[in-house]
Amino acid sequence: MTERHAILMIEDTPALARTYQGFLRDESYDLQHVESGEEGLEVIARNAPNALLLDLRLPGMDGMEVLRKLRSKGAEFPIIVITAHGSLTTAVEAMRDGASDFLVKPFTAERLKVTLRNLLEKQDLKQTVKSYEAALNRGSFQDFIGSSIVMQGVYRLIEGAAGSRATVFITGESGTGKEVAARAIHSLSPRCDRPFVALNCAAIPRDLMESEIFGHVKGAFTGASAQRDGAADRADGGTLFLDELCEMAPDLQTKLLRFVQTGTFRKVGGDEERQVDVRFVCATNRDPLIEVQEGRFREDLYYRLHVVPIHLPPLRERGEDILEIAEGLLTRFAEEEGKRFSGFQEDARQVLLSYLWPGNVRELENVIRNAVVLNDADCMTEAMLPRIWREHTKDLRTAEDETAVRRAEAPQLVAETSAPKMAIGELAEVIRPLAEVEKEAIERAVALCAGDVRKAAVFLGIGPATIYRKRRSWAGNAGSDPESDAGSD
Repeated sequence: MTERHAILMIEDTPALARTYQGFLRDESYDLQHVESGEEGLEVIARNAPNALLLDLRLPGMDGMEVLRKLRSKGAEFPIIVITAHGSLTTAVEAMRDGASDFLVKPFTAERLKVTLRNLLEKQDLKQTVKSYEAALNRGSFQDFIGSSIVMQGVYRLIEGAAGSRATVFITGESGTGKEVAARAIHSLSPRCDRPFVALNCAAIPRDLMESEIFGHVKGAFTGASAQRDGAADRADGGTLFLDELCEMAPDLQTKLLRFVQTGTFRKVGGDEERQVDVRFVCATNRDPLIEVQEGRFREDLYYRLHVVPIHLPPLRERGEDILEIAEGLLTRFAEEEGKRFSGFQEDARQVLLSYLWPGNVRELENVIRNAVVLNDADCMTEAMLPRIWREHTKDLRTAEDETAVRRAEAPQLVAETSAPKMAIGELAEVIRPLAEVEKEAIERAVALCAGDVRKAAVFLGIGPATIYRKRRSWAGNAGSDPESDAGSD
């Protein structure tokens, strides 16, 4: 549907006003007509138009005075002046005082249409560029902090999705701010004055999850001493946020699918069909497509919920955002604790930037709060950061340095081992199968990360699903050809 522009016309001759209205009858404009400059200024003060057609010869306040008053107040919409006295001097004076273009009576319908169309297209383009530039310069958005390019994209996605009824599916590692994004969507939506109800599917026992979502009637199960409304009832008219959705049991996924499709449900133990108006926002720290492929998440439910996907990047991919967030946290915690901190010294800033932050913003918050509680100074130094955390950071940097050295020495090592002519048996002892080297590297990484597959995947530069798949292959196909899976990712 084409956007309709509001056009105001100030013309004191009714016959001419009707003529111009006839010229624009088939255009996508909402045209309003007034006969005096004073009345036109009153209309503009209430609601500025997208463009103004202004006759210069008016009773009382003339068009030039109207033009000057509008420009002194900073009016940004295009103004087309209309005059029967088409001298160059009049045109130059009007343009100098802020007119966007001028028309000399009599003019044709096509001339009026083309002039308006060009100016409105130019104005729309200026607004688009202005909005884009403003977005790129945003250092914060709702409860998010960060001006990185990747977060500007997230902000625009949230703004675009907020006004819709469509379901939003938020993905990202733990601690990246998925609930913050969900609350931002709700607060920018037409439902902002209605409830926002959040439910963590991983924090509630499976046998209680159905009751938490749909509620229960008295006597529905042991301990149900009274009727209770669930999240679906409490979120009626508002937003229901289902966090860690992929943790939901398969049998409950079936009931949730029906609820999403129809908006109706029954309380546990009840027979009454209830209808509610709920906007769904879901989140998970897993890859939902892998969960579908592995049979742990219903495909039909996935496509019902995965309408508007929003991925929140991990903190390690947000560059200088780390320092912006850290400074915001430092200011807040220092105020809460009555400390003097006002910033970070350069050594602390470099350490914050060099760390990989596997726990994301939540981990950063923990580190800054710990340092504020245990120290007090004008600036925070590296030495004030938690000792265990600093040592871990140093270990990571040392490991990275060693890796760089090994990579630098690799060509020389290859040259040394390949230079002499060796027998087949000797080569077999020196050159190990790629699958064997790969398995050893993956298992070593998992062991170093205390069994945390996701963290090991970060350091290896592969997806967690790749590690899971390869480990299953090693466990279940010990006798198969090891080369069939080697290096596939």
